[in-house]
Amino acid sequence: SRTKRLGMMLNSSRSQNQLALVDVKGFDPRDITVMVKDGKVTVSAERKEERNTCMGKTYNYRRFMKEFSLPRGVDENEVTYSV
Repeated sequence: SRTKRLGMMLNSSRSQNQLALVDVKGFDPRDITVMVKDGKVTVSAERKEERNTCMGKTYNYRRFMKEFSLPRGVDENEVTYSV
């Protein structure tokens, strides 16, 4: 469903305007970092996985990063996010 596909939503708490949707599907919320600095929002996620198989070990590594500028007038201290 559409709700499940929406991974993260960033909001300005003053205006309650939605600024961005970032799909972080496949990442655990503990692996996601959001930073707001110098008028920019950076969303990053990293996942490392190791499995033992009958043929040996397999490793899976995924990394994601998205950066965008906040609209004029949005106070960095009022930006919130939810996963």
